[in-house]
Amino acid sequence: MRFDILTIFPSIFDSYFSHSLMARGRKLGLIKIAVHDIRKFARGKHKTVDDRPYGGGVGMVMKVEVIFNALTKLKRNSSLTLPSLPVPQAGPSRGEGKRERVILMTPQGKVFNQKHVKRLAKYDRLIIISGRYEGYDERIRKLVDEEISIGDYVLTGGELPAMVVIDAVARLQPGVVGKEQSLVDESFSKPLLEYPQYTR
Repeated sequence: MRFDILTIFPSIFDSYFSHSLMARGRKLGLIKIAVHDIRKFARGKHKTVDDRPYGGGVGMVMKVEVIFNALTKLKRNSSLTLPSLPVPQAGPSRGEGKRERVILMTPQGKVFNQKHVKRLAKYDRLIIISGRYEGYDERIRKLVDEEISIGDYVLTGGELPAMVVIDAVARLQPGVVGKEQSLVDESFSKPLLEYPQYTR
């Protein structure tokens, strides 16, 4: 399975994915993780990825053009079109019938749980957008297949949530966890959480 991450801080991911099961899965070729610097898809001398929101307000907003350019480059057989204003309220998912899924990490998304993990683990590829600043240009939401939140609290950016999703999904790939029985007996795989355990 392949994971592509869009972020303005690619080095944040280096340490975590170089240890434990993530490192094992990568070494065995069971999972592939590619981190892409969003700034490389920006134009202009300063490679600006954010802008002030129309109508005022505190904070900066991630630009739709940059995310569009990145997704167009990354997606297989891309048929994306840059959304124009006004933004429609709803639209068809671009993930239907495809083996890849584009995910936007955002507080407005569905709260992540083990059911989501099992569903996402069936895809061949996940493209995950990790935002920063105050939020996203609303048109970015029309470029993704779904929005995910890891909980009702505020974080500095979407990098930690992206790691959570990748960790949870990657460990369900065959061979990543050494003992497959561990996946059967662990928490959230059954209606009840695991029983109490003690060291010998």
